[in-house]
Amino acid sequence: MKASDLTKRQQAVLKFIRTFVQDEGRSPTLAEIAKGVGSSAVSTIHKHVQHLMDKGFLVRSHGKGNNLVVAAGPVMEEAAPRTERNEPPSAVRIFPFCGDVAAGSPILPESRALPIEVPNSIHRQKEELFVLRVRGDSMVDDAILDGDLVVLQRKGEYRNGDRVVALIDQEEVTLKEFRRDAKGVWLIPHNPELQPRCYAPQNIDIQGVLVGVMRSC
Repeated sequence: MKASDLTKRQQAVLKFIRTFVQDEGRSPTLAEIAKGVGSSAVSTIHKHVQHLMDKGFLVRSHGKGNNLVVAAGPVMEEAAPRTERNEPPSAVRIFPFCGDVAAGSPILPESRALPIEVPNSIHRQKEELFVLRVRGDSMVDDAILDGDLVVLQRKGEYRNGDRVVALIDQEEVTLKEFRRDAKGVWLIPHNPELQPRCYAPQNIDIQGVLVGVMRSC
């Protein structure tokens, strides 16, 4: 598919995201995209972003930040026919689905988890991955919505700005931005209606860092 096949608004959104990433070195939030293209409806911008992802013009990246990047290569033009010299399709691997990111209980142990397929564009040959379903809208400005599936990696160290799943007081599991300072550990939502909260480090157990997002249909 060519960029010319997109609607004018989709082209404007794609152009803004590409320019913003080049200038700022990070992905824009939905609110920043809306302002940049002269729209007052963040929900409409989210629909345009999702269409661009569905059509292959935008992809999720691993690591911290908004996880939204402009796809590179032939996806910006007509798809090239596959030949013997082309790369094979993205590999799919199976990882444990451990339930919902919601208040009430810790993450399920893998012995009780269900298998779920994760495409190579997300797992990128990483190990120790698991999948959760998001409940709530605390990360809506990161284009992570209620019902989405998030892929996470267990690891020992977490950097400021990472999106993580944290277990609070051994009771509540939540997906937030992680930041640590002299006051403690901050869990920061990306929803203008919600406020960051600070916790004593001993009350927070980081379960995993965000690797990617899969839209749940």
